[in-house]
Amino acid sequence: MNNYQLPVANWVETITEWMTNTFSGLFSFFQTTGQNLMDGITSLLVAIPPLLFIIILTAIAFFISNKKIGLSLFTFIGLLFIYNQNLWTDLMNTVTLVLLSSVVSIVIGVPLGILMAKSNKAQSIITPILDFMQTMPGFVYLIPAVAFFGIGMVPGVFASVIFALPPTVRFTNLGIRQVPKELVEASDSFGSTGWQKLFKLELPLAKNTIMAGVNQTTMLALSMVVIASMIGAPGLGRGVLSALQRAQVGNGFVNGVALVILAIIIDRFTQNLNKKKTTPAKSKLSKKQKISGIVIAVVAVIAVIAGSTLFSSAKNDEKNISLSYVEWDTEVASTHVVGEVLKDVGYNVSLTPLDNAIMWESISKGETDAMVAAWLPGTHGEQYKQYKDKVDDLGENLKGAKLGIVVPEYMDVDSIEDLKDQAGKKITGIEPGAGVVAAAEKTQKAYNNLADWSVETSSSGAMTVALGQAIKNKEDIVITGWSPHWMFAKYDLKYLEDPKGTMGSEETIHTMARKGLEKENPEAYTILKNFHWTKEDMESVMLEINNGTEPTKAARDWIDSHSKEVAEWKK
Repeated sequence: MNNYQLPVANWVETITEWMTNTFSGLFSFFQTTGQNLMDGITSLLVAIPPLLFIIILTAIAFFISNKKIGLSLFTFIGLLFIYNQNLWTDLMNTVTLVLLSSVVSIVIGVPLGILMAKSNKAQSIITPILDFMQTMPGFVYLIPAVAFFGIGMVPGVFASVIFALPPTVRFTNLGIRQVPKELVEASDSFGSTGWQKLFKLELPLAKNTIMAGVNQTTMLALSMVVIASMIGAPGLGRGVLSALQRAQVGNGFVNGVALVILAIIIDRFTQNLNKKKTTPAKSKLSKKQKISGIVIAVVAVIAVIAGSTLFSSAKNDEKNISLSYVEWDTEVASTHVVGEVLKDVGYNVSLTPLDNAIMWESISKGETDAMVAAWLPGTHGEQYKQYKDKVDDLGENLKGAKLGIVVPEYMDVDSIEDLKDQAGKKITGIEPGAGVVAAAEKTQKAYNNLADWSVETSSSGAMTVALGQAIKNKEDIVITGWSPHWMFAKYDLKYLEDPKGTMGSEETIHTMARKGLEKENPEAYTILKNFHWTKEDMESVMLEINNGTEPTKAARDWIDSHSKEVAEWKK
């Protein structure tokens, strides 16, 4: 049995590739339409003055909670806190993502739940699928989402729907099946049709249970916000992910608290909407009024889509450039510097942090215009081999980059061969899949003295926190290091000699652009091609950011004090 391994991974890759190629036009339509719709919703939400928005939402909270002050007060103070922390636009992006994910999940989930309730065979088929959807790690859904829809909010909604759909389906099925049989039989005896029985008996009686499922679906959609940020979805999740990868406890806490506030508000709103009315309804809407309301709602949705499409077209006439980067300290510094320079010459610049592999894919597909974060020949060697024919290599922007095994200066070792039982026999690394981690794993296998060692992966932020703690306590620590990096300016560190050369030779950081950028945007292309600076320049910006300065301000400070160098990039 162990001699033959089913090629499941290859099957999945083949199916995904076939679907991507076969339905590329459909996926492109959904991507364009969905992005325009979500941009329109976000623009509409952002256009409302924040203080007015907070007052309106507080008033709604007051009335749906039967005029109780608790929810109203929490809503007012919580949203005011988010506004005070300059997270309002991120909040609106998150609300858009959760709103669309929840609506799509409900539209799909309720009919599926009804089907399960009406057919035992359908229930036996759908139940294991729901089990699969709920237990599969949410990160896995990002892979087909990016393959089908690229980066941004649309793949975030796609992944969120798959993850958040099951509760609505299950609770709808449960609610309808729990309708008393006596009432169903009475309905049948009076000659009700199947539709009459469903809409006038079963769904009204199952409403509370279905709404409980909707509540859970909304909460699960919100929980996908951070994961979706890995593929370019904007919002509060991006701040949490950035803080995690850069070990910024304060920023992570603030963004996390904002998510908690939003989650509590959504949860309490949906719970209160599900409560039975304490006062009878004054009058029911006539059929004509209901139809009019539906028509108005449809027209409003069409207007939002049309308006957002026109808005997007207007933006396309402006000077726009999008840069992607991976949340490494080096790339945060360089990308923000280039972004500020492009702003100075009149560009609308969008910066999108992405996972390393997705960053390369986004450039190759033209979803983002460029990045200044390609470490060659080693760190990004595999990605370069895969995408080199689909991107433009604009050349190096920094020389003398280096990877290696790094220890504090006070440790009595000078070579990798000197390592024995220090640091608990472990090398503390960064994100799994990073080039420096792959090199460290190769090193661990190549050196006999490291045979019983392990490479522990985490994140670049977690690694630097561990380094700082170890140095503070004068403890041994062995890490995967690279320069330029602010830790070499802050701490007294040294690279261990690598006699076997498994950590690679000196590297350079290159700028990569999508095909066609030179023709479509020659001014931006020129700046990107001319961009070049030194390790000392980069480390100064990195250290300022690490000391608490906003990346944009740190980049601006460097630009203002290096006007001659920046002027050369614009020639």
